[in-house]
Amino acid sequence: MITVHHLENSRSQRVLWLLEELGTAYTVKRYERDPATMRAPRELRAIHPLGKSPVIEADGRIVAETGAIVEFLTERAGGALVPAQGSAERARYTYYLHYAEGSAMPPLLLKLVFSRLAPGSPALLRPLVRAIAGKVTDGFVDPELRRHAAYWETELAERPYFCGPDFTAADIMMSFPLEAFAARGTGAGPRVTDWLARIHARPAYGRALARGGAYTYA
Repeated sequence: MITVHHLENSRSQRVLWLLEELGTAYTVKRYERDPATMRAPRELRAIHPLGKSPVIEADGRIVAETGAIVEFLTERAGGALVPAQGSAERARYTYYLHYAEGSAMPPLLLKLVFSRLAPGSPALLRPLVRAIAGKVTDGFVDPELRRHAAYWETELAERPYFCGPDFTAADIMMSFPLEAFAARGTGAGPRVTDWLARIHARPAYGRALARGGAYTYA
């Protein structure tokens, strides 16, 4: 049996969705964020030293990091939701499996961090911190996000899913950054909006939400 150590409003929602798509039996151990810091609880450190989610226990081992978990689970399921080796779709699959966290997420995380700097600063420093954060956001973070958003629109122009005509586990990986981008009202284009509607309509996506609980796209 697979156990998913699931943190609310986190990347681990993708793991639940993947397991539902694969039809793999699993159990969920839920964790709630600290309401003051929004960080994961200390209990997760007993599972993995970094205390992060997602983490799964399967076949006598601990597997962490979403991309590594996706590879582990799809291989365990005989290559389900993975394009054929040597195909153009497979090359795109490998790229998006890594792009989702390697390139797409950093500017989103920067925007989140800079949006919280001023409210968390001492009152006397708040105007200065707000001005610095705004300058970095306007001059670097937002232009970078717009560049990625334009790239997604181009990539989805000729195919319904990121790897081609078929839904793959790479679309599951891409869901978190695109959902976070759209939820922040930063101008998701029509093709990204259509793609989000397609993945949200999948029965397995709904079942994963039922298992994982409320999910506000972090």
